[in-house]
Amino acid sequence: MPPTQTVLTAKAQEIRRHIMIMLERAGTGHSAGALGMADVFTSLYFDLLKHDPNNPTWHERDSVILSNGHICPVLYATLATAGYFSPDMLQTLRKFGSPLQGHPHLGKLPGVENSSGPLGQGLSLATGIAYGLKYDNATNHVYCLMSDGEHQEGQVWESYLFAAKYNLHNLTVMIDRNQIQIEGFTEDVLPLESLHNKIASFNWHVLEIDGHDHQAIADAVHEAKEYDLQPTAIICHTTPGKGVAFMEGRPEWHGKPPNTAEAQEALQQLRMSTGNHWRE
Repeated sequence: MPPTQTVLTAKAQEIRRHIMIMLERAGTGHSAGALGMADVFTSLYFDLLKHDPNNPTWHERDSVILSNGHICPVLYATLATAGYFSPDMLQTLRKFGSPLQGHPHLGKLPGVENSSGPLGQGLSLATGIAYGLKYDNATNHVYCLMSDGEHQEGQVWESYLFAAKYNLHNLTVMIDRNQIQIEGFTEDVLPLESLHNKIASFNWHVLEIDGHDHQAIADAVHEAKEYDLQPTAIICHTTPGKGVAFMEGRPEWHGKPPNTAEAQEALQQLRMSTGNHWRE
């Protein structure tokens, strides 16, 4: 039986709690995107993915490729909460010698499927994996998590062309459409709209959802897996800094961690919104 929406919401808030504590203790890192994508990661790892925390290299697993590696606090917090490694390790984020690096590093942590850092490259990797799986007639599915801002990179569009040519319907792109990047709002820096129509024109199946609605996320992912005429891109409309009022929708929190007072305020807001489901 799939988890209820209440359970998934509480799990997402637990992940947001980890993110705030990690970033405050690290004193460096990216807050807005990590908080904004907590619901998507929760839905994937606690409802939709075929994966096994006790066997991270399981041959039949689905793959999650994180292209926008700067939001890795949400990946690390999700993996720890799902049982890939102890949550105690989260406190070592960005510390010297820690496997929880500022961007994910393949081979350093169980559950991390790719190294990332330079934006615009993750989709190339994901299409290669999906192409190989399709060639082998494997049933594994590949999910590529991307930012909207990295769609300003030309390599992204080459990958869209490749995936469409080979009809990689075992590949689903999930785009964090939060409208911000490090220099401001995406539509001010280099406009992307209509992002839906642009991707569709590359012969992709495109869906748009509320990236904080777990049912909408599940419905879109199920549709993507069942649709075999084209690869699918899911544009997830999210609020950067979701759950923390003074961060929500503000570009300055793209690459900024909270200080101690800000983290305490953020945790209080998250606690109040979660109620009886809050876990210390």
